[in-house]
Amino acid sequence: MKTSTTTTTTILAIATSYLFLLITPTQKSTYHSLFISDSLSDNASIYNHLKTLTRRPHVAGSKANAEAASYVVSVFTSSYIPSHIVSYEVSLTYPLSRSLVLITNPSTTFTLHQETYEGDPYADVADEVVPTFHAYAKSGTVAAPVCYVNYGRVEDYLTLKDKNGVNVSGTVVLARHGKIYRGDIVKNAYEEGAVGVVIYSDRKDYGGEEKWFPDEKWLPPSGVQVGTVYGGLGDPTTPGWASSSSGDGECERLNKDEVEKGGDVPLIPSLPVSAADGEKIMRSIGGPVAEDDWQGSKDAPIYRLGPGPGILNLSYKGQDVIATIQNVIGVIEGAEEPDRFVILGNHRDAWTFGAVDPNSGTAALLEVAQRLGKLQKKGWRPRRTILLCNWDAEEYGLIGSTEWVEENREILASKAVAYLNADCVVGGPGFNVRATPQLDELIKRATQEVKDPDNSSQSIYESWTSSGSSPLFGRLGGGGSDYASFLQHVGIPAADIAFGGDVAGYPVYHSLYDDFVWMEKFGDPMFQRHVAAASVWGLVALWLADEEFLPFDYLSYAKELQVCLQFIRW
Repeated sequence: MKTSTTTTTTILAIATSYLFLLITPTQKSTYHSLFISDSLSDNASIYNHLKTLTRRPHVAGSKANAEAASYVVSVFTSSYIPSHIVSYEVSLTYPLSRSLVLITNPSTTFTLHQETYEGDPYADVADEVVPTFHAYAKSGTVAAPVCYVNYGRVEDYLTLKDKNGVNVSGTVVLARHGKIYRGDIVKNAYEEGAVGVVIYSDRKDYGGEEKWFPDEKWLPPSGVQVGTVYGGLGDPTTPGWASSSSGDGECERLNKDEVEKGGDVPLIPSLPVSAADGEKIMRSIGGPVAEDDWQGSKDAPIYRLGPGPGILNLSYKGQDVIATIQNVIGVIEGAEEPDRFVILGNHRDAWTFGAVDPNSGTAALLEVAQRLGKLQKKGWRPRRTILLCNWDAEEYGLIGSTEWVEENREILASKAVAYLNADCVVGGPGFNVRATPQLDELIKRATQEVKDPDNSSQSIYESWTSSGSSPLFGRLGGGGSDYASFLQHVGIPAADIAFGGDVAGYPVYHSLYDDFVWMEKFGDPMFQRHVAAASVWGLVALWLADEEFLPFDYLSYAKELQVCLQFIRW
């Protein structure tokens, strides 16, 4: 049988096309779509990761936190991601003794203790939580009349002096959490002449009207927000250089006096207390009645300014130690540009159990790692190297990430593409992001690809823009999380993503009650927000790692600069 030339050509063309499909590698975009598909995402896995990470309190420098680091390594390794631990010897502080006595008639000695509740599944390990304190607080004992200073802002002191004639010099000030960083509350008080600071969690900001955790999401009356009052980044004793020991011994360090002269650690003692204790102190204060917006919740006592007649005797003694912290670094080497780095980071250490802060982010990081591992099994390799970083000692002052940046400053400045951070990645509903402007459009694009975890009929982008206006990107400033050293010390484009708004927007922030039960009941009952956060986070990283030309948009940057320039007076 004869075959026509046309028929032969057609058959050859078809055969060639099939051969082409066989030998042509899968397009990167196919892997990117697969990354956010239901077949690779797994909320059950995230559930298990978070439950494992939060079984015990794991403050920086503790054995429990080292065990959590080992768990992260094991998940990275099982996901075909070579990983290693980078350790640093850093200066941390822990409380040795604390006391707070309200001298009235009769006097009150505060227990400074957060209470467990009936049926608390973590009651057996609650004693492992570090007693309530401020990291790097000044040791000392003071006794003085108490003044109420609202949130302890500069403008609050102006109100006290100019409108009410109240001078806080020589007093112990009582401030409530919120509005500004707690370290600035202490610094402002010192600059106004106060001799000590007590900071409480006002029910108006953190507590429920009648019910609280475990019945509602609110902070219980005995709940205390602990945290650092350090104003710098990294180990206070090694500013500008890494706290790593060389082969011939300990690294160079500043002594305690030199650290204090640096201006980043407080010079007066302070303590955090609960809403219940704060209100009890408030009842001892006389003097002018505070303004309406300085008052508390509807059933709180009347807030007065003082000073006194109540007197607070505050005593704190801290222990300064050189402790080992551990960063976990996972590496997926790039096939074509292995010396260019796309970096994803989240910290692991927590003041207590850390279900929201930070291990919602750690669980999402492990989810990203597992999905990338599955892509590798299917043949994907990134064009550029992806680094998955799990930092230690963030809570003390962004220490783990800062030490790593200080150690690798030159290579990061020349080789890093972007740093993508997640901290409290899930604290409730609503997508939020802060970023440098050249990442704006890339993040918008990712949110258009990922379903809204609370409404699967629309994308995150559609939910985010439901008000009818363009998404409002926050900008990265201050030392809010581990992006700080990358952006502010090295100038690397950066972003920080989250569901649930501001880091302090969930009421049990930095307290005993930031545990798995709170997350399961109030933060993310179905763990779909974790899945969505991992999808957006990982998708942006994939585009940065795989696209031949880096997908930065400097039009957003130019527009941002134009807006800023309008406010600059030459």
